[in-house]
Amino acid sequence: MDSLAAIKTVADMKIGESAVITTVGDDCIDIHCHCLRLMELGFTPGQEVTLVAKSPFKDPLAVSVRGTVIALRRNEAECIKI
Repeated sequence: MDSLAAIKTVADMKIGESAVITTVGDDCIDIHCHCLRLMELGFTPGQEVTLVAKSPFKDPLAVSVRGTVIALRRNEAECIKI
């Protein structure tokens, strides 16, 4: 099994599913990457996240973290590994 296939992100979650964040933006190389913003919003390793809703076209996603529901673009959700 390929190790990349085993990596799951918030973008891969199903509605109502919860998971614990393992890393955020570990593959970001740009200083202006939105990964820092995600961490400032509370998406930090060890926090539990729940996918609350997806729009019909799967973008944006509504994610609950630390008791707050936050809308994320799909590419932002892909930075959050679970």
